[in-house]
Amino acid sequence: MDQKKSADKGEKTDVMPKLWDQCTKVALITFAYSGSKFELVVINDFVLHLGVQNFGHRVIDERGNKILEDELLVEANDDNSRVSAAGFSTVHLLEEIDQWYLRMVVLDLDATARTVDPLMRFHLALFLVLASLQATLSQDIEHGSLLVDGAQTKAETGDNFICATIDWWPHDKCDYNHCPWGYSSVVNLDLSHPFLAKAIQALKPLRIRLGGSLQDQVLYDVGSLKSPCHPLQKVKGGLFGFSKGCLHMKRWDGLNQFFNETGAIVTFGLNALHGKHQISHNVWEGDWDPTNAYDFIKYTISKGYKIDSWELGNELSGKGIGASVDVAQYGKDLIKLKQILGTLYENSKFKPSLVAPGGFYEREWYDKLLQVSGSGIINVLTHHLYNLGAGSDEHLERKILDPERLSKVESIFGNLSETIQKYGPWTSAWVGEAGGAYNSGGNHVSNTFLNSFWYLDQLGIASNYNTKVYCRQTIIGGNYGLLNTTTFTPNPDYYSALLWHRLMGKKVLAVSSDVSPFLRTYAHCSKDRDGVTLLLINLSNETRFILTVRNPVSASIENEVATNIQKENTFFDKLKKAFSWVGTKGSEVTFREEYHLTPKDDYLKSQTMVLNGIPLELTDQGDLPRLDPVSSNVRSPIYMTPLSIAFVVYPNFDAPACATRRKF
Repeated sequence: MDQKKSADKGEKTDVMPKLWDQCTKVALITFAYSGSKFELVVINDFVLHLGVQNFGHRVIDERGNKILEDELLVEANDDNSRVSAAGFSTVHLLEEIDQWYLRMVVLDLDATARTVDPLMRFHLALFLVLASLQATLSQDIEHGSLLVDGAQTKAETGDNFICATIDWWPHDKCDYNHCPWGYSSVVNLDLSHPFLAKAIQALKPLRIRLGGSLQDQVLYDVGSLKSPCHPLQKVKGGLFGFSKGCLHMKRWDGLNQFFNETGAIVTFGLNALHGKHQISHNVWEGDWDPTNAYDFIKYTISKGYKIDSWELGNELSGKGIGASVDVAQYGKDLIKLKQILGTLYENSKFKPSLVAPGGFYEREWYDKLLQVSGSGIINVLTHHLYNLGAGSDEHLERKILDPERLSKVESIFGNLSETIQKYGPWTSAWVGEAGGAYNSGGNHVSNTFLNSFWYLDQLGIASNYNTKVYCRQTIIGGNYGLLNTTTFTPNPDYYSALLWHRLMGKKVLAVSSDVSPFLRTYAHCSKDRDGVTLLLINLSNETRFILTVRNPVSASIENEVATNIQKENTFFDKLKKAFSWVGTKGSEVTFREEYHLTPKDDYLKSQTMVLNGIPLELTDQGDLPRLDPVSSNVRSPIYMTPLSIAFVVYPNFDAPACATRRKF
């Protein structure tokens, strides 16, 4: 420890005896912010000690001056919520670790203030000091800058980027002696469950892909179907260990009623193996028989059901998963399906898209597919991703938190982009299915907070490569469902998807940083508003990042601000600066919005996500909780605690790519 820091700490501790001598009122106020737990010891309305788990501590007011002033009454947010500083009802927290330039965060503490027994107060204060100091010493702090280029977009997603799947797996689909599917399939999912409808409506319009491994075993109980309509059942020697199955039209009617009520956009995966025969272990050949699919699509149109896109087959590309089809034959089958869609939708104003191949990307196979099918046949080129390996892998946590491992998937996105540019510029790219870990996902991993590091990073990477849709396996079912298979309550990744859906716009911006690769950074134009939204993912378990955001568009303004800050050398000059925007309505200084995500009780495998210190849980009425940000001074640094995630919205960020008018 250098002499300057030692002297600072010595100066700030002598406030304790002066205040204890005149003590008439003591309170302990605890709260959470940005993923850390804060504890304030307040004596006679003075803040004596700020204990911050993970952050360390600071004695805020070295001279015993009040920082709770009754006249501090301001409009804090655009929603007209107000801040009152009377008594202990609210605290304006001024905090920064390595500098005495302080920022303001408005926090309502009504429910957390409590009186402390006078006999315990000194020991409590001492305990907080020692505990928070220990936390500080165990942590690294890294300062850095984020440069966000708002002058032009680098990529663009689709209007409905967030997507989730409903699979066909029966309840007795098991992996690694665990059966996580329950009743979550296309044919047996409880569509009347209120949590399901509310979860989908909150993401409105959510794209839902109906498909999966068993779709190439499913026939449709309509038209000239000659075989009996039996459910999928376990059978020795069957594809993926199951028999052929059937979809009743009564169930199809119910599904479409549900999709209409919830505003879902539907992609349906058709059986591509009907009419083919198996010639070896996993190779199938012969022409596709479209008769049953024709009758099914015709019935769908006659009932007025809007299917946004039709997909043919699941994971039949390249070597295939369970089954494979030669690329020339598959291209021929697609041309036939395109002709059927053209005929059946001839008198319809709406024309659905043709989606293919819904498999794992292999450059040679995909390149040839676009060539043999020809221009305009495939509207959307889909691929699947399970880049974490098997769900049974005991190293899943290490893989998820490894930035090098996460970045490897960029080669797939990059190569697919090249395939489209060279052979199919009329198509666009979707991730048709992605669950992280295959074989139903990882139990106690895919359904926990830990998985959001992988999921949000995937969304960020996919966006950088012009991916228009990203379909998460699944909305419900398996270990990787966005909703709990039994209770239908949201898993942490559901809230990650919801925040992305609400905050991240289509236009992707370039962002660079000068810090450790364990900080993952993504930037988009904000959704349905001016400004920019950042997604920050801290994969480090020991480094706390303190970040300054830079904008090359307004670099001259930034430099002027930085120069002014350097001139303020004293604690009270900086304190005055921090408060300057409070008393002056319409000040140039504005707020940014921050959404800090952490796991409950700091347990990475918790199934409860915490937003700005508040656990996200359904209300007593079964409604989703509010996802409210905290407001921070737009010129203050961003603080990222270890193993945390944050969305940060800059409403007035000067980004010509995002807005038609220039803003400061």
